[in-house]
Amino acid sequence: MTLPKPKHIARGAGPDDFADGGFTFRPATKEQIKARVAIHGVSGSGKTWTGLALAHGLGEKLAVIDTERGAASKYVGQRGIHFDVLQMSKYDPRDLVKALAAAAQAGYGTVLIDSLTHFWKGTDGTLDQVDRAKQRYGGNSFGGWKEGTPMQNEMVDALLSYPGHLIATMRSHTEWVLQQNDRGRQEPVAVGTRAEQRKGIEYEFDVVGQMDIANTLTVLKSRCPALHNRVLEKPDGQQLAKELLAWLNDGAETVDPASYIDRANAADATYDGLLALYREVEDRGLLATPTLHDGEPSSLGDLIKARGRALKNA
Repeated sequence: MTLPKPKHIARGAGPDDFADGGFTFRPATKEQIKARVAIHGVSGSGKTWTGLALAHGLGEKLAVIDTERGAASKYVGQRGIHFDVLQMSKYDPRDLVKALAAAAQAGYGTVLIDSLTHFWKGTDGTLDQVDRAKQRYGGNSFGGWKEGTPMQNEMVDALLSYPGHLIATMRSHTEWVLQQNDRGRQEPVAVGTRAEQRKGIEYEFDVVGQMDIANTLTVLKSRCPALHNRVLEKPDGQQLAKELLAWLNDGAETVDPASYIDRANAADATYDGLLALYREVEDRGLLATPTLHDGEPSSLGDLIKARGRALKNA
């Protein structure tokens, strides 16, 4: 039997012009980027203060998404640190996406999430969402994660695509071990192990640090060479910010995602122009950038698609 000749369908000629584009390789370039930092530690290790000092040192308008019952606000005014705060008491990961969209819309150049752990294991967090979904599948865990995993992934995408600097603290799994104190006696000491979030979350950040009860920061991972393998006692967040900024700003000036939003909302926008804009944003990996559309949380990619389809159907 002779098979029919394959048909070539040009991109944009299918039922959904905004479907994923093709695989196109381009020369790599080094561009300026925004901070993506995670700090985890046991209770009392100083992660909230260190996160705040680092966020303040980055020099942008600062917002704190607070799940720790006002812990960050206790430091207002210290070393000139001031910020706006959003208190949260339930921790649906989709609500964090909404909060980041609102922060982006309000122009906060830096966001500190204190802490990201609650959106994993707190009230309405991912684990709660999985448990509820599991009941709808007759107690089947696979069915529960079928609903929970997309929520978690959407939250992580929003974290990585936020158009400003982002710092997240996380609680550590705590174990008690016997250690010799300065008097030569054995005493129990709280030791943090991995962060209390979905396993592998540390891969998503450029810099990951762990803090211990002595307020020592150990850099476990860093794409910033100046911070690689550093161990800092009572770290100076402002100095950390200075070293981090030198690395973040070493590259070609990048496009502000706000300019893409302006182009998507422009009165003279056309369908073809929006399709080209979508491809440009897709190539830059910014489709998941959180934003607001008609007052509702959305992503940059969905905003462009919605506007384009509206023009096409007009």
